[in-house]
Amino acid sequence: MDVVDRIGSLQFDPIDVTGRNHDLVLLARIAGYRREWTDALLYRDRQLYETYNKGLSLVPTAELPYYRVTWDVHREEYEANGYKGNQALVDELLERIGSTGPMSSTDIEPRAAIDWFWRPTNGVRAILEALALAGVLGLVRRDGNRRVYDLVERLFPGEILEQRRTREEQRVHKLYSRYRAHGLLGLTGQAEIWLGTGPKAVDRPAQRRQLLDDGLITPIAVDGLKGVRFVVSDELELLDQAEREVALADTPGGEPPGVAFLAPLDPLVWDRQLLRPLYGFDYIWEVYVPPAKRRWGYYVLPLWFGDRFVGRIEPRIERQAGTLRVVGLWWEDGFDPLREDGFVEAFAAALEAHREFGGVESIEFAAPIRPRKLVAATRAALGERPRARRRLAAGAA
Repeated sequence: MDVVDRIGSLQFDPIDVTGRNHDLVLLARIAGYRREWTDALLYRDRQLYETYNKGLSLVPTAELPYYRVTWDVHREEYEANGYKGNQALVDELLERIGSTGPMSSTDIEPRAAIDWFWRPTNGVRAILEALALAGVLGLVRRDGNRRVYDLVERLFPGEILEQRRTREEQRVHKLYSRYRAHGLLGLTGQAEIWLGTGPKAVDRPAQRRQLLDDGLITPIAVDGLKGVRFVVSDELELLDQAEREVALADTPGGEPPGVAFLAPLDPLVWDRQLLRPLYGFDYIWEVYVPPAKRRWGYYVLPLWFGDRFVGRIEPRIERQAGTLRVVGLWWEDGFDPLREDGFVEAFAAALEAHREFGGVESIEFAAPIRPRKLVAATRAALGERPRARRRLAAGAA
């Protein structure tokens, strides 16, 4: 919750090759992180809930009054057209949930398909999703990717549901969530960064001015970058700390540099117009790129070391085989992983953390991984831990 309170929201994506996106965001920041922690916060304690912010996101339940604009807009739209002419099915599903409790789309016989988002969809599933988008239903839990719904008044405290903020207050808060998450956004950026902050881009300057007037964000200049950037005002001391560390050629926080595998939708990589000039790093998530056109691979993650991007990694958690498999490794120009002090040990520690997170027994490297000396050095670093030595021996066998 400290991380969520700091960055505001976590973007959700159900693809689980090496961990879901929000899990990877947290794993990069929390030692010993386990996915069960977030599931408990979502579905047991309900300190978090799913809603649309920047795409589908996890946000604090305490901030629900500032995010319900998404519910309200969808409810107005769906009620105005009788849920696409399916009001009878709406009434049936709500009556059933009200009398018998939570349900999923597989708990009732399918109905005629409805033209729904990208393709025609079973009417039961479509209407349940529509009712959730409208804030009538909420998620009890996810069984894999199957969603189980109940009435929102059974899921959230009444005092939170009763609170109301104006739509403009909510839009301003949603814009603030983007500055909280990224930490260094400017005036512009890719369109997807700002999704959900308002119906029109021309609204953002006034919303940003409100954040400035309220003292929530502070404009700054970054040497070598064009245009103004904004820092969350409560975090200005972190900027001061970073400036002191740079002046002293110290490491962040005075700690030895660590390695993290960043999520494809990690807020740090949202703004490619910042990544290129500030870090010299260009990242595109290629999961939806046709295989023949991919430069790197299906689920490739940015690889972070200390205070910079140093490469890319494609890890896969193969639960049936009990293995974390490194399918690919690519290095940025000028970075030699074997000549960088502390990198091999930090890289091995990151792999070990990822293995434990995935709940698998061994770490394996695909044959094409280069340089081979790095593989040997990493295996040696992992072998310093007795448990890791047994896993590697078992994997080799």
